[in-house]
Amino acid sequence: MKPYWLPIALVILLTLAGSLLELYLPTLMADIVDIGIVNSDTPYILKTGGWMVLFSILAVLLTVAKIFFASRVALGFGRDVRKKLFVNVENFSLQEYEKIGAASLITRTTNDIKQVQDVLNMMLNMMTRAPLLLLGGIILAVSRDATLSLVFLAALPVLTLLILLVSHKAIPLFGALQKKTDRLNLLLREGLSGVRVVRAFNRVEDEKKRFVQANEDYRDTGIKVNKLMAFLFPIMIIVMSFTNIAIVWFGGIRIDSGAMQVGNLMAFLQYAMMILMSLIMLSMTLIMIPRAQASAKRINEVLQLQSDIKDPEQENKGTGLYGDVEFKNVTFRYEGAEKPAVENVSFHAKPGEVTAIIGSTGAGKTSLLQLIPRFYDIEKGSILVDGVDVRSMSQQTLRKKIGYVPQKATLFSGSIAENLRIGKEDANEQEMETALRTAQAIDFVQEKEDGLQSHIEQGGANLSGGQKQRMSIARALIRKPEIYLFDDSFSALDYKTDAKLRRALREETHKSTMIVVAQRVSTVVDADQIIVLNEGKVAGIGTHDELLKNNRIYQEIVTSQQAEEESA
Repeated sequence: MKPYWLPIALVILLTLAGSLLELYLPTLMADIVDIGIVNSDTPYILKTGGWMVLFSILAVLLTVAKIFFASRVALGFGRDVRKKLFVNVENFSLQEYEKIGAASLITRTTNDIKQVQDVLNMMLNMMTRAPLLLLGGIILAVSRDATLSLVFLAALPVLTLLILLVSHKAIPLFGALQKKTDRLNLLLREGLSGVRVVRAFNRVEDEKKRFVQANEDYRDTGIKVNKLMAFLFPIMIIVMSFTNIAIVWFGGIRIDSGAMQVGNLMAFLQYAMMILMSLIMLSMTLIMIPRAQASAKRINEVLQLQSDIKDPEQENKGTGLYGDVEFKNVTFRYEGAEKPAVENVSFHAKPGEVTAIIGSTGAGKTSLLQLIPRFYDIEKGSILVDGVDVRSMSQQTLRKKIGYVPQKATLFSGSIAENLRIGKEDANEQEMETALRTAQAIDFVQEKEDGLQSHIEQGGANLSGGQKQRMSIARALIRKPEIYLFDDSFSALDYKTDAKLRRALREETHKSTMIVVAQRVSTVVDADQIIVLNEGKVAGIGTHDELLKNNRIYQEIVTSQQAEEESA
């Protein structure tokens, strides 16, 4: 809130001025009755009435200005927190990202921030005004008639106790409500992104049941919260009504005894209404604060979660090598895992060579590849890029050296050109076409009516699996990096396209280091060295011919794939 101290101070000043004008109006009205009407002084009535009209207009204008500045503060605050949250999440390692989950992060960035923003707006509008009206109303009511003010000694404790009781009950319910919002978002996200799988396996009714159950759970918790509100406000109105009856009753007795004037009673009634209305305003804000409190706690969990992967204070940018990658006794395990995903792995990938990594599912191939751009930090050993430990480089410097093609081809909504420029921001059309040609994607791009400006839907939904993979490869190629990392990026390609692509990549990337994770032996057969992984450990390193002669695990992979091809 620090950047907004000036508009907040302005809101408080405007609220103070508006409240003072509002508090002065009953006094003027009392004077009209006790002086103007009693003495039949029409000029005094008109003059005082004119002041009332002027003060009312001023109070309205001040209130409008206050609401304007309060809204700017609340919305600006929401924007700033949303930006901080997004930037912090972008800096997370994959481990922190997976700990909270995408559905919960989306809820925290949207719904939770909206809750805090709305309550902040309410606080600036009501919690600045309500205490002033409450305090001012009590002082002026006591100054009008101290004896009659004793009525408040019965009403105020009842209302205060009621507000505290409801707030105590509401806090855990609002926390539960936000968790149930997370659950709804998760199911909705899964249902929409996995709609093809749901329909293919005829699970539409089951998904409906899951969603309906979560939806009803959310509804039931919401009803409990609303029951509390439904209980609070009628009781408050009853207390206010009985307070009014008591004021009129005892006020009438005091007028009858000559201890009070009619105008004073009318002013006292208005001050009583201000006091009670300010309590209602405070109660509305206090009831909403627990929900914002639950949301703020969830937002803080993300803001305070710092990535384990940090840049060094003094960066070591390199030793003059180009694209050199070396693993030295590297061990890595996922958080909470009993066994390491990768254990005591050592190999050397040199520029101008293709290093392939092959192994059965779950052998640790993808985990190994993701350690190079430092998506995760290792437990033991060291990974050297250009002769420097990756932990001694800044993440930006390290990742500028790398062109990464993930296992799951991820494209963004926008044009083909925009997706390619994620790899290189200032890429021109010629560079894009060269990258697409190498990636064997130029044909299907040229077939599209708008070529490079053709629209790609979110996640590349309007492209086939092979087209998405080739687009991802083109995006990496356009960077012309020192190191290429291909994580099973040819699996959706037919054998002919796969062979053409590998041949084109050899020509395009002959100066760079290429590390390829693959399932198919045909993809790695021409590699300069093949690393065979088995249960996270290196089971063999060599060329295709060497491993075929000497390595049992590699022989089994080749034999099993040949049997599959023959049966097909």
